[in-house]
Amino acid sequence: MVHMRRLFSIKSAPWAQQLAPLVLRVGLGVLMIPTYGYGKLVNFEAKKDQFYDLLGIGGPFSMALAIFAEFFCSILLIMGLFTRLACLALIVTMTVVISVHDWDLFNKHELAPTFLVGYLAIFLLGPGKYSVDALIQPSGRKR
Repeated sequence: MVHMRRLFSIKSAPWAQQLAPLVLRVGLGVLMIPTYGYGKLVNFEAKKDQFYDLLGIGGPFSMALAIFAEFFCSILLIMGLFTRLACLALIVTMTVVISVHDWDLFNKHELAPTFLVGYLAIFLLGPGKYSVDALIQPSGRKR
């Protein structure tokens, strides 16, 4: 009976609170790379001229920005390095993806809003204890 109470408790253990950002970062980063980033990276030459032209900056440049966010920022996210900056780029990219698909959140483009919600959560939570960011900026120092 005690285990059942713990299962349905609203409290969480400190280790779980530190593990959650790691799970989100690694999970979303690993899923983003093959789903979006890698495909664009390896097919850049073939698809750059047909890519959506964001704000009139040109399809190739728009695609390069998407690759930067979806591939390289995902790697940073997995590592927990510059986490909030990487999340910001990914949040903007997923918002653009959603807008390109006319804000169709519930049909065949449901992955973009799912990623967006996850990136917003990571942005709010921060990188967590198990990240490169935590190694290079110890939390013990206060200003």
